[in-house]
Amino acid sequence: MQVCVYDIQANRNCRATCQAAPLSLLHGLGAHPDSKCQGPLPAFQPAFCSCLPPQAVEKLVQGAESGCHSEKEKQIVLNCSRLLTRVLPYIFEDPDWRGFFWSTVPGAGRGGQGEDDDENARPLAESLLLAIADLLFCPDFTVQSHRRSTVDSAEDVHSLDSCEYIWEAGVGFAHSPQPNYIHDMNRMELLKLLLTCFSEAMYLPPAPESGSTNPWVQFFCSTENRHALPLFTSLLNTVCAYDPVGYGIPYNHLLFSDYREPLVEEAAQVLIVTLDHDSASSASPTVDGTTTGTAMDDADDFQFILKGIARLLSNPLLQTYLPNSTKKIQFHQELLVLFWKLCDFNKKFLFFVLKSSDVLDILVPILFFLNDARADQSRVGLMHIGVFILLLLSGERNFGVRLNKPYSVRVPMDIPVFTGTHADLLIVVFHKIITSGHQRLQPLFDCLLTIVVNVSPYLKSLSMVTANKLLHLLEAFSTTWFLFSAAQNHHLVFFLLEVFNNIIQYQFDGNSNLVYAIIRKRSVFHQLANLPTDLPTIHKALQRRRRTPEPLSRTGSQEGTSMEGSRPAAPAEPGTLKTSLVATPGIDKLTEKSQVSEDGTLRSLEPEPQQSSEDGSPAKGESSQAWREQRRLSSSSASGQWSPTPEWVLSWKSKLPLQTIMRLLQVLVPQVEKICIDKGLTDESEILRFLQHGTLVGLLPVPHPILIRKYQANSGTAMWFRTYMWGVIYLRWAPGGGVVST
Repeated sequence: MQVCVYDIQANRNCRATCQAAPLSLLHGLGAHPDSKCQGPLPAFQPAFCSCLPPQAVEKLVQGAESGCHSEKEKQIVLNCSRLLTRVLPYIFEDPDWRGFFWSTVPGAGRGGQGEDDDENARPLAESLLLAIADLLFCPDFTVQSHRRSTVDSAEDVHSLDSCEYIWEAGVGFAHSPQPNYIHDMNRMELLKLLLTCFSEAMYLPPAPESGSTNPWVQFFCSTENRHALPLFTSLLNTVCAYDPVGYGIPYNHLLFSDYREPLVEEAAQVLIVTLDHDSASSASPTVDGTTTGTAMDDADDFQFILKGIARLLSNPLLQTYLPNSTKKIQFHQELLVLFWKLCDFNKKFLFFVLKSSDVLDILVPILFFLNDARADQSRVGLMHIGVFILLLLSGERNFGVRLNKPYSVRVPMDIPVFTGTHADLLIVVFHKIITSGHQRLQPLFDCLLTIVVNVSPYLKSLSMVTANKLLHLLEAFSTTWFLFSAAQNHHLVFFLLEVFNNIIQYQFDGNSNLVYAIIRKRSVFHQLANLPTDLPTIHKALQRRRRTPEPLSRTGSQEGTSMEGSRPAAPAEPGTLKTSLVATPGIDKLTEKSQVSEDGTLRSLEPEPQQSSEDGSPAKGESSQAWREQRRLSSSSASGQWSPTPEWVLSWKSKLPLQTIMRLLQVLVPQVEKICIDKGLTDESEILRFLQHGTLVGLLPVPHPILIRKYQANSGTAMWFRTYMWGVIYLRWAPGGGVVST
């Protein structure tokens, strides 16, 4: 829909009013020039919006061309920015007006020839975005001038090399400008307007395909914007160089206001929105973060980014002897999305992260956030982004190897005390999430166990606490009522058995604690081997479940009590906006299987839609025909509720990978029992000492190939990330009447 920007006959009186200075317009809306336009706007009026936004954009363009020399020009630019920040959401909310900013403005030609170039006229949105980009690098307004005298001509402003005015030292820039409160405040106003422009995607219905592009982001990241690369670098450096603690003076955040944090928060939000732009679908070449992030390959740049993100993520974990004496940031969700985007776009950066021991400085904060948010239903999105990052990292061998580093720095988490490695921390937190999280986390169980499966071949020594947690999960997941209550529940048992097999086959020597726990809980494995398949026993198990509901059911029931050591899920806090996220894809679509070859390289495996994998776990890319076959083996009642059948149980019971574990029990159980009887042992330390010096070389089956389930990008996760990203931004600004709220 093309909207006429200057309908003189219909809006003559309104336009006459709009010709006045923006200060009077703001006063007419009931907002003081310094109030940042947070007051309510009048009811949506077409005449009002068809005249005022073009006039405000025109003032911004004039300010960008002149260089904002005088204080009056700077105030006009700021007031117009605040005004557009408040008006744009009203236009985006009305379907008939969404194309308003993409209509052409007579006289605004791309070639700069004025009215003679109307056929190639520039849309209002493009003029606005280019003006914002110019103003973000305007000397003495948003950046420090390098000249002793002010820039006099518009020609000098347009020829300015913004690469020399990057906001902060870091990637591609070594000079650190002096902090300037006024410049930071002006940047915030412009970034707020820029973010509001990008937020049009929030007002559109979700697209079925991820190929739909945001025209605002697409143009801003194109080669039409000569400031795209310097701005990306400025935003990235501003975020990664920020240190909220500073010199570490206690309670400094209560004595002095930190004007830098809001700028860093907005910079992170603009970064993740522009990085969400799919450059492959763009008709013109892009120079945004997708290209820049891919091109970066300098180790120093990677170290700067990784150190900065790790420092900010670890900020809420800081502990001091004085309570609440250290400043705590609140934009960790934006940082997690930024880290995800950088790893997703730049594989060199991902490999650098995995090669560096600093990856553990990313892991520990993520586990802290996961444990802290597990019982809060309003933070289910935070749980997903944390798990997705760990799933991405676990697909690489280096991550599993790094987990063997001893865990010595104690983080304030309500988990059992243990002495061990970061792998122990990972598994203990995952156990806590599964056993005491709320019902909406049940779709993540597959992802959590997939992460443990991926790292299990490289775990050299698990603590006794961790070994007992793994066996506790197997005991819970292998109960008959749980196995028969949903069609996919048995997959969790396959994952856990694969974990045990990987450790026994590849890391037996150092894992006497796990071997001892397996021997103690050997009845669980025998029960799995002798799982009943007759129909009366199946019905009896399901009836027992209905009488005593359990928390691990994945059928969507909200009834039941929590498992041991858990606490009930906390309801959403009063006043919290409940956003709905799109459903995440299943684990078969999130990952692809790769086999580790003898030289340590990964070789992708072709999916076998008609068969399960060798270890019986769910095969990637299962076809609809295979799914229909599995559904055929089960039955559905008249109400459509799924119910198990003996044929369905037999179809996966015969594939349980129990051979290695049963062989271990067959060899070690008699030896342990004999030692206990002969020596009259009652202390498990003697048994552990015996297991540490034992060996199963030549007694176990031939080691199976190591299978790694690597994350693979897909349209489902892309849509989820986009929904989650805008949900985070909206909720961040909504309490204050913020950037994108009306």
